[in-house]
Amino acid sequence: MTGMRSDDESGFAIAIDDSSQVGEARRSATAMAAATGLTETDAGRIAILATEAATNIAKHAGHGELALRTVSSGDLLGVELIAIDSGPGIPDLDRALTDGYSTAGSPGTGLGAMSRLATTFDIFTVPGAGTVLTARVESDRGSTRTKRAFDVGVVRVSKRGESYCGDDWSLVCDEGGRAVLTVADGLGHGQAAADASKRAVEIGAEQSGGPPGVIVAQIHAGLRSTRGAAIAVAELTSTGTEVRFAGLGNISASIVSSKRSKSLVSHNGIAGHEMRKVQEFSYDWPPDALLVMHSDGVSARWDLSRYPGLALRDPSVVAGVIYRDFSRGRDDALVVVVRPAA
Repeated sequence: MTGMRSDDESGFAIAIDDSSQVGEARRSATAMAAATGLTETDAGRIAILATEAATNIAKHAGHGELALRTVSSGDLLGVELIAIDSGPGIPDLDRALTDGYSTAGSPGTGLGAMSRLATTFDIFTVPGAGTVLTARVESDRGSTRTKRAFDVGVVRVSKRGESYCGDDWSLVCDEGGRAVLTVADGLGHGQAAADASKRAVEIGAEQSGGPPGVIVAQIHAGLRSTRGAAIAVAELTSTGTEVRFAGLGNISASIVSSKRSKSLVSHNGIAGHEMRKVQEFSYDWPPDALLVMHSDGVSARWDLSRYPGLALRDPSVVAGVIYRDFSRGRDDALVVVVRPAA
């Protein structure tokens, strides 16, 4: 089985309040690319993308965040950025994507250049309500191009002032297109919370051959020596029509399609300390649907129908918008969005 995961070394966010943070964004992207093993050429591409994205936030929005993470799936590896702001938005996106159009005075040639530099690029903007942009640079370590079974978007941000994020996740896929997604929110904040959530998703990955209800019970048993965590486990297939789900605690999960949104049921408890009941549920998963899971650092009052067209965008853009508009701002925050790859 192959896996994707995020930990303190592979993902973080940089607050962009003015142009002084642009250099930090570029250096962070370059260092992450080197640590991931990207070539100098690909490292240069992600550095330019980070510079452009951070400059645009500082110049046009005045404040925002740049989330960086490593991505790995099969033979594919790379670095992804998500630029998030609540600024004035882009009134004419088609024109902004035209070659040579740039109003930020940045080193490249604007969004058109960014879209060409990136392996994957997507943007969602609403005039007067801000912009979320994602760009990914990937390379293939294998001899043939690897087909990704799922597209995954993640925003994972620690509580302001904390060095560790107490929320974590893992997605483990097998060659048949079956995947198990584990999301955990360690109790409290700081390193002890991060240790608990990291161990939870490790167990979820290790036991991913089993059904979600069994995995939840195994995580509960494995967290007894930790602070404990809220957890949720979902099983999905890239060609299937249902999601199997089990949860313990306040991880929110929803299936969102063009017709409706369905919240998934978790039972009360704290993995490692209190589990009165574990129960697995099955839900319909329409072909156009997203699976959205997030910690309680993000309010569950979001509604994608308020954002026309957003559900069709890249899952990283969807995660960025949910985080931007519904993060509580006083807790660790994690949003994971999954859909079958096209």
